[in-house]
Amino acid sequence: MTRAAQAAPAHPVSPPARPSGRSIWAPPVMALGAVSLLAGLWAGLLRLGLRVPAGHTDLAELHGVLMPLGFLGTLIAVERAVALRQGWAWLAPAACGTGSLWLSAGLPASTGQLLITVAGFGLLAVFAELHRIQPSLHNAVQAAGAACWCVAGMLWLAGRDLGPLVPWLAGFLVLTIAGERLELSRLVALTARGRALFAGAVAVLLAGLGGSVAAPAIGVRVAGAGLLLLACWLAAYDIVRRTIRMRGVTRYMAVALAAGYVWLAVAGLLWSVFGRQTDGHAYDAMLHAVFLGFVISMVFAHAQVIVPAVLRVRLPYHPVAYLPLGLLHASLVLRLVGGDAMGSTAAWQAGGVANEVAVLLFLALTAGTATRARRGKNNPVGVS
Repeated sequence: MTRAAQAAPAHPVSPPARPSGRSIWAPPVMALGAVSLLAGLWAGLLRLGLRVPAGHTDLAELHGVLMPLGFLGTLIAVERAVALRQGWAWLAPAACGTGSLWLSAGLPASTGQLLITVAGFGLLAVFAELHRIQPSLHNAVQAAGAACWCVAGMLWLAGRDLGPLVPWLAGFLVLTIAGERLELSRLVALTARGRALFAGAVAVLLAGLGGSVAAPAIGVRVAGAGLLLLACWLAAYDIVRRTIRMRGVTRYMAVALAAGYVWLAVAGLLWSVFGRQTDGHAYDAMLHAVFLGFVISMVFAHAQVIVPAVLRVRLPYHPVAYLPLGLLHASLVLRLVGGDAMGSTAAWQAGGVANEVAVLLFLALTAGTATRARRGKNNPVGVS
């Protein structure tokens, strides 16, 4: 089996309206997302209490926006714009990337907040168009995820602190990823019962998110139950149960996905037990179990398909990809167990720094692999 054939089942992409091809907007908009990532990682170091230049006084507080929206929101919006192949769809990732850059530079926050909120509505419109072209439960679920982004943006514009927005940001990312995995379930002949269980888990998550506005303590716990139900559904129905037995890139992607599902279950348990938190060890564990353990592991898993689809560059697989993946999960265990559970500041900081090293190492390996592949393609004798 070729690597392309192995990778194909791992990450579903909605059928484009026209034949695929890289948009001229993809590289510059992806660059905005990369800047947001770097700014978010730097803000993360500030939140760890490390003595690094602060840039501007609000940068540390923006960590919780720059990572899930500035970086991941831009990435997801770019991927959907490529899939839809309509020029207006690029407004969402461009607005998100620009708004994140605006905030990172310390410019008036209201403008950046407005741009990011508009980007959420733009992504919602993209999913609505995709659903019109291909009506399906997975497109509806991903649209619900985009709606979570919109709610978070509106609450932010209304003056809410970032803390109450966190469940909605998690809902955006979890529902987007879960919808993509549901799309793939067609390859394992998902039963009506399986689809009903999935819809039920999504309904519990959305009910919890809605309740978190009026009754945060109860709503977050219900949302945690929804996360746990989705983790159980993914463990039982996702194609990863089959692909993890294969080799090469297919197994790597399956390992990353399976590890992410474990962390989603951990996050669900933490949310259900602790409810709404705004600071402290429980808060740190609740956030990073889902945003790092689940979401970033999904990014690691899907990069083998996303990067070629969006940027039209080859990304050959190499076993060294396990290095950042292993570091990500090992450092997260150190952070949550040694730091949050056992109260060791040194373990918490070391785990947090290693989390960021894992992400940067992954980016460096991805960029290096793509660059070598492009050079090899342009070399008539195939030597890089």
